[in-house]
Amino acid sequence: MSSKVIQVMYNDDDILLSAVKETRAANHHIEEVYSPFPVHGLDKAMGLAPTKLAITSFMYGLLGLSFAIWLTKYTMIDDWAQNIGGKPSFSWGANMPAFVPVMFEMTVFFAAHLMVITFYMRSKLWPFKKAENPDPRTTDDKFVMEVALDGDEQEMISFFEKTGSIEIKITEKH
Repeated sequence: MSSKVIQVMYNDDDILLSAVKETRAANHHIEEVYSPFPVHGLDKAMGLAPTKLAITSFMYGLLGLSFAIWLTKYTMIDDWAQNIGGKPSFSWGANMPAFVPVMFEMTVFFAAHLMVITFYMRSKLWPFKKAENPDPRTTDDKFVMEVALDGDEQEMISFFEKTGSIEIKITEKH
């Protein structure tokens, strides 16, 4: 397998989407697609597997709920029980309706914050990380598809010219 990639630039997301489908149909390996905004259906066109981040978010929410239950039981029942409004201070279950806002907020807090951390770790987006986009125009209004160069270079270039590209470059894989 070659260490070179063909970077094919497009100026419209619909043209990019059809080019991705044509490229996959021609059995070319798409390394990456750079886009200034999310393109609906691009993940399916590229053949990417569905994400499992929703399961992770649910587990983080359960962790937050468990922490909230432990926190309310420990602080309001076990450690410093107080008679507030005549409610019994010896049972967590009897006081649970008062703890629902705390449980809800901790569930959301844990799920949201841990999902952001998970997303950054999974995407390898560390603080002060240098951008990896091949062309600065991909953050404005252009789309770039990187395809592994395998086979005849001229044949692949002519293939991508037919897909509606506006610019084609051959570079080393980074």
